[in-house]
Formats: sequence, structure tokens, C-alpha cells
Amino acid sequence: MSLPVLVAVPGPDEARLVAGWEPLRREVLVVRRCADLPEVLAAAAAGLARVVVLGADLPGADAEAVEALRRHGTGLLVLLPGDGSAPALEHRWRAFGARSFAAVGDEPAVLARAAAVVAEAARSASGVGDVPAVPLATDARVSEDGWTAGGAVAGVGRTVAVWGPHGSAGRSTVAVNLAAELAGTGAATVLADLDTRGACVAQLLGLLDEAPGLLAAVRAATEGRLDARSLHRCASLVLPDLAVLTGSPDPGRWSELRPVGLRRVLEVAVGSAEWLVLDLPGGLDEHDGEAVRDAATAAALEAADVVLVVGAADPVGLQRWIRGWQGVGDVVPATPAVAVLNRVRASAVGAPAARRVASVVHRFTGVDDLVLLPEDLAADQALLAGRTLHEVAPRSPLRRSLQELAQLLEDSVPAPSPPEVPVDLVGI
Repeated sequence: MSLPVLVAVPGPDEARLVAGWEPLRREVLVVRRCADLPEVLAAAAAGLARVVVLGADLPGADAEAVEALRRHGTGLLVLLPGDGSAPALEHRWRAFGARSFAAVGDEPAVLARAAAVVAEAARSASGVGDVPAVPLATDARVSEDGWTAGGAVAGVGRTVAVWGPHGSAGRSTVAVNLAAELAGTGAATVLADLDTRGACVAQLLGLLDEAPGLLAAVRAATEGRLDARSLHRCASLVLPDLAVLTGSPDPGRWSELRPVGLRRVLEVAVGSAEWLVLDLPGGLDEHDGEAVRDAATAAALEAADVVLVVGAADPVGLQRWIRGWQGVGDVVPATPAVAVLNRVRASAVGAPAARRVASVVHRFTGVDDLVLLPEDLAADQALLAGRTLHEVAPRSPLRRSLQELAQLLEDSVPAPSPPEVPVDLVGI
């Protein structure tokens, strides 16, 4: 049975490709020659073909188009020109998420075989088409503008998601100061504010937020322009080893945090630092359209190596946290979760506060290894100064507890192995 293929290759190369495949109709059949990318996506959505062959210079291509083809189960083969522009075009398409390439001047039989390989990969969960995107820049830390101080460079870093149930539990305070503690060890660290309901990392650190760095990075990623250097230009350096991607304080801009571009941002960031800390909004709703708003949160949780489930240590916060913790296995079934209760104080739960909170949590969840962060006025001092606890109150109880949490993560979260680079189809 012939392999149905869509073709969209600008210029005379398309005619040569179709003519070369004419004698091979038993192997490959061009079901449509598409004029532009929207026509390609419409035909793929209709299930007309198993493979799309696109010219590398096709106008309008971006990461969302590549992701749309993946969702439709359609393989993608990108044809590179035979001139000096091929490396730059391949770099651009890799940034979009494409993984299979061939040369436009290859023999028709070679291209037909490449298309068959791509089709099979698209159908297989373990095939080339499902290999995670590989960061284009793995030199870990950018050597310009001061983001160079500190310890050894890791090829692939570790991702910490700071999450929890709805409510004001102090997740952003935890995320900011945890990132500062990790950076304080000399580890290159990136902090990203992914809160689509009330981003506030910029305010906590005294940064201007008129141009959110995270949204700029997502736009660059969607357009295939993001690498370690451009990511660094989107970030603000607040400590020698801590770069921050600020979020938008306007909840109405949540749609700009597109999951496809965000995944690419996370890939580049985790290939550019030893730690990536994600400040997430509370909860993960699955109704009334909220799942669309929370798509960025879901993508971040999927990318995390460990999730800190943060709640407030008061009667209302504990109730919310316990219910959230009981369902955390459904949200992140394969990711380790760390139980964190913040603002522990006797005035809310009675004395001794830590023992009472631990007892309630154990009774309802069975959790023994609970991380307790005390209520501390030093957090207000840091907020007023627009600085971290590390800077304004290095001996405060909350700062010491966050140091211990950072050490716990260092000891318990192994650095993942670098992903294998998939085999290209050039010269197959």
C-alpha cells in the first residue's frame, strides 16, 4: 500500500520531487501539493496523509505548526537546500521541534525511504518522532554580561516546580528564596514566574515588569529564535548566579504563555543552568475552560524533576493542602513530590505549632517527612527591600529552613542524563 504524503516545497524543487516519485507510486503517493502552511495543517487535520514533506524555507513555519502535526499523528520530513543556508535552516527547524531532515537533492528513492521511516516513527511511541527536543545550546552558562560566576557547569540541570492548592500560601516567596539559596551554592540557577493569575516575582525582587521576560522568551521560542544567549537576554540577573524570567502581572495575558513555546523555553533553560525553579499558580482546574489557562502549569509540572507542594499552616490552608496532597498522584504520578507547609505559627494552630501541624498531616495523609517553614517577619523585610532573605536577613529562621530545603533537593534530586540526539535522515 502506498504511503500518502503531503508536499509543500517552495520553488521548482517541489515539481522535481513529485516527478521523481511518480515511478514509485507503489511506495509513496503525493495526495496533495499544498500552496502554503495553513493548507498543510488543514489537510493533516483531515487525516489525508501520514507524512508531510516541507521545504525548509516554507513561509510561516513555527513551533506551533510542528506541534500541530505531532498532535495529528502526521510525520514531518524537512527538506534542506543544497546551499550554505542549510545549517541555519536546520538550526531553526530544530528549534521548532522538527527532528527528521533530508537534502532536497537526494535521489527520489532515498527520499521515499526517509518518508517511510518518518511515518513509522510518528506511529511509534518510542520512535524518532517522539524523542524530546534537544537544547541547541548545552554550554550551560552564557559567558557574557556577568552570568558566569560560581561552580561547575552541568550539561542538563534539574527542574523544581513550586506548586500547591489554591490560596495564598507564599509559593512565590518560597520559589524566590529557594532559587536564591540554590544560586548561593555557586550553581547557575534560573527562576521563571509562570503564574498566569498573579505573577509577582518581579515585585518581590524589585524588578521592573513592563516587559515580562518570560513572554518574550516564549515568543522567541515559538518563532524558532531561542537559544541560551537569547534566553539570557530575556532574563534579569539579580544575583551572580541567579537569572530571573519575570512573568506578567496582568492575568489577561495568560494566553501568551503558549505551551509549545514554553516547553522550548524550559528545555533551553534547563540546558543553560544547573537548577530551574518554576513559580506556578495554585491548583490545576479541569473545567469551564480553565484547563486552557492551566495548560502552562500542566506543561511545567510535566517537565519537573521534583514538585514542591506548598500549603499554608493554618486551619483553612491545611484543609486545602491535605485535599490537594491526596490528589497529587493523579496530577504528577511519576514525579517525586515534597510536602511543604509554610508560615507555621502557634497563633494559628496552637503550641507547639510544628508538632501540631505534623500530627495533623500524618493523621490524614501518612506523610512523615514534612518540610516546615516558620512564620518570620524577615519575609516582610525582604519584600519591603525588594531583596532575598539571603541578602536582608541571612540569620533568620525562615532563611535557615530554606537553606535546609535547598540542601535536601541537592541531596535527593539526581541530575537527569542528557537526552540522546536523534539520528537525522540526511544521507539515509
